[in-house]
Amino acid sequence: MAMQRRLKVQHGDMFPHGAYLRGGVEPVADFDAAQRSDGTRPQAKDKDTGQPVWSCQVIDADLEAGRKDATVTVKIAADHQPVPPANKSGLPFTPVEFVGLTATPYVDDNGPRPRLAWSLRAAGFRSASASVKDPASEAKAA
Repeated sequence: MAMQRRLKVQHGDMFPHGAYLRGGVEPVADFDAAQRSDGTRPQAKDKDTGQPVWSCQVIDADLEAGRKDATVTVKIAADHQPVPPANKSGLPFTPVEFVGLTATPYVDDNGPRPRLAWSLRAAGFRSASASVKDPASEAKAA
């Protein structure tokens, strides 16, 4: 069996304490393509599906995730710009749950030492379920 380039993961495995949309959804520029006459770049296309690629900034609610910045980028391949769900949580950020989430490992050498990092992609997102499970409290209850 060959290892796939993108590893399928569940939302709860990647964001066990929840994920919160920070801002909107933006098109991803294709930096491999030539600039247009107005100085802009065309939108990137997904290599597997050919669909336009969009990105969103997400706050990972896991404070012990081991990152300096709890904000990660998730890219979404979709024919049309994904529309975030309405924020009914009363929080300043919209709780979301990603569907069709995949993770691709890569080496990030922007720093004093190279490190393993993950590029996240999703088929889309939806409003997060009413309650996010806390793995630590679940383990104590068992």
